[in-house]
Amino acid sequence: MTASISLLRAFEAAARTGSFQVAAGELHLTPSAVSHAIRKLEQELGVVLFEREVRHVRLSADGQALMRHVGPAFEDIRRGMTLVSTRGPRLLRVHSAPSFAAQWLTPRLPRFLAENPDIEIRLAAGTDYTKFTSDDFDVDIVYGRTNLDGVVVLPLGEEIVTPLCVPRIAKQIHKPEDLFSHLLIESDNKKVRWRDWFAANGLSPPPPHGMRFDRSFLAIHTAANGLGIALESKRLAEREIDSGLLVPAVGSPSVDVRYVGHYLVFPRLALRRQTLQIFLHWISRELKLEMESTLGLPIPREFEKAR
Repeated sequence: MTASISLLRAFEAAARTGSFQVAAGELHLTPSAVSHAIRKLEQELGVVLFEREVRHVRLSADGQALMRHVGPAFEDIRRGMTLVSTRGPRLLRVHSAPSFAAQWLTPRLPRFLAENPDIEIRLAAGTDYTKFTSDDFDVDIVYGRTNLDGVVVLPLGEEIVTPLCVPRIAKQIHKPEDLFSHLLIESDNKKVRWRDWFAANGLSPPPPHGMRFDRSFLAIHTAANGLGIALESKRLAEREIDSGLLVPAVGSPSVDVRYVGHYLVFPRLALRRQTLQIFLHWISRELKLEMESTLGLPIPREFEKAR
């Protein structure tokens, strides 16, 4: 048994909105036309899809069962049409590690959008990195190397991890051992911890005493409020360092830890999307990397001028 797409479209809109009237407005039909379409679909299927009350409708058990299949199908159609549409803003869907999104990416988005006013950004942040199975995102910026199959993984360059604090505290510190008398702040999810920094400087770490957070941006903000010394990436704390809120806690006698923390991940087929190509060119320029040669991408004229 096959129902026409127009009947299923009316059903999906009414089921999603919970209203024949709202569905009619969305579909540019009259409420009676939507009601007629759903009546016809119910006759074809031999079931009641909606329980109709005076001011609203709700799905019956059979309607709920049908919506579990029809809803995702229409969402896939909408997503596909958005993806290939050449009208209106071009969409770039980015997923990112939370601290990278908060501390590095979002402060730069105004510059990206100013250079590319026809691109619309949708940004989501979380540690539940996308597997690109549902086509919800074009690219992910992950913290730590990922073992996903069938994707391109590009390192986003080396980061320097160093103790950071407000200038008032920094004046009290002259050598790495002086850190022992201060509150030490670190992120539980950071791959470089205080024990690693002290080992690099030939010291055993002090007994646990300090503050711990599950996100780097929380550690950075806490240090910027003068509560202690955070062991953090200078890339993530760039704004606080540039503004003078945070300074390196220890000078030249100390050794900083260098490592690759963040990676750019995307399906190779996504490289066909111009919005992703533009984003790759932009982020490689911002980080002074050479992704273009790695991926074999032509450099757009506007980016060539900026080099």
